[in-house]
Amino acid sequence: MADVYVCREGDIPEGGVRLVQTGDVEIGIFHRNGRYYAYRNLCPHQGGPACEGVQMPQVVDLIGEGGIFLGQTYDYNDMHIVCPWHSYEFHLSDGTHVCDENLRLKKYEVVQREGGVYVTV
Repeated sequence: MADVYVCREGDIPEGGVRLVQTGDVEIGIFHRNGRYYAYRNLCPHQGGPACEGVQMPQVVDLIGEGGIFLGQTYDYNDMHIVCPWHSYEFHLSDGTHVCDENLRLKKYEVVQREGGVYVTV
């Protein structure tokens, strides 16, 4: 395995993403809450550019007493990557699909050292 240089720490803004090409593989590196996440930019559904989609928080239904629907809110601790082709959603934290854990983005390890951000491929 080799470490591929992505950028200097802080070059990707909070909530941002940077795409890097290594060989014939494109990888999206996300920066959120001081952490970095890296996934292959390839949706397992139909090959769309998943890492180029929007990031959005989990939508949470608010259910009251007796099962009464009260509305919706967002869980900003569970951010999703939404593929721009068909809106498949994946948890940013681990790359799994929000409804089918067998469907997932290929995850890569991110290494921070000496002020740089690297992806292990």
